[in-house]
This record gives sequence, C-alpha cells and structure tokens, in this order.
Amino acid sequence: MSGGKREGCVRKRLWRWRGNPLRRREDVVEAWIVLVMWVVAVVGGAVAGTVVARVIDQDFARQRADRHPVRAVLLTGTPPTTSAGGDGYRSAAEVRWTAPDGTVRTGRTLVDDGLRSGATVTVWQDGRNVLVPRPADPAEARVEAVLSGAAAALALTGLSYVTTTAARWRLDRRRYDQWAAEWELIGPRWNQRTS
Repeated sequence: MSGGKREGCVRKRLWRWRGNPLRRREDVVEAWIVLVMWVVAVVGGAVAGTVVARVIDQDFARQRADRHPVRAVLLTGTPPTTSAGGDGYRSAAEVRWTAPDGTVRTGRTLVDDGLRSGATVTVWQDGRNVLVPRPADPAEARVEAVLSGAAAALALTGLSYVTTTAARWRLDRRRYDQWAAEWELIGPRWNQRTS
C-alpha cells in the first residue's frame, strides 16, 4: 500500500475524531466507546487472564502442599474393569486407613475398578485427615490455570463487545430518530418547485 493510500485509509478510520461539519455528538461518543472497548478487551483481558491464572495456580499449589498420600485397605471390592486396557475407570469404595495421629479411619473414595476387598490402595487426605481427590500435578495445574485465564480473558472481552454493541445500537437508534425529525423539516421543502 502506498503512502498516500495508507494516509487516506487512516483519515477515513479516524473521521470521528477530526473536526467535520457532518460529525454529530453521537459520532464522537461512539468513537470513545469503541476506544474504551478496545482498551478493556486488550488490557483488561490480559490483566483478568493473568490474575485468574495465578489465583488458580496458587490454589493448586496450596492443594499439593496440604494433601498427602496414605496407604489404605479396600473394605469393599470394585466392579470389574469394562475397558479393554483396564485404564481410567474408577468407582467409589469404602477404605480404612491410619491417620498420622494414629487413629484408624474409614471413608469412601474413588479407586481403580477391578480391585478386591482387602487390596491395598493409595488414597489422599488433607490436613484435617479427610479423604480428598488426588491433587493435580504441576503440569496439569498449569494447563488448567492457563485455560481458566484464557476463559476469563475471553469472557471479559465478550462482555465488553456485547456492551459496546448495545451502546452503539442505542446511538444508531438516536441518530435514526434525529434524521427522521430533520427529514420532517427538510422533506417538504424538496417538493416545492423553483420557477
């Protein structure tokens, strides 16, 4: 694109910011709304995504620090595996374990399918000796944090876009009403003949 064409394109896009006898107050308001929408979408989206990702990553780190594995004995068997490889299927079962304070506890948790009563399994408990799900490892936590951050950024950007679209629609309705009122004043004059 040559320099003249580029300059003309920039002028065309920025017409609402320049002095122009056809520019209305609504045009300037619309220009500011669009500018604010882009700032919110770009800067706000980046900040929201970063903050959400960090909060979720810290929450997973807190879970990894609080939860620890414990050996437990399976009190009830689990159904046989239904997959060909036997991977990934888990069922709730009753287990017994000894807490760090020496008390024997029982509870329900998810364990692999195909285990018999009396089998030894690894379960997870938190600082209060309550059975909890296995915490996400650092790689899983990072992926989840990044995806959650991206979702937050997209949500803020989408909200900004929808709000801007609604505001621009209102401005368009206002412009149409103004044009209709002006046409009511000017239109009848066009039907007059000048001889």
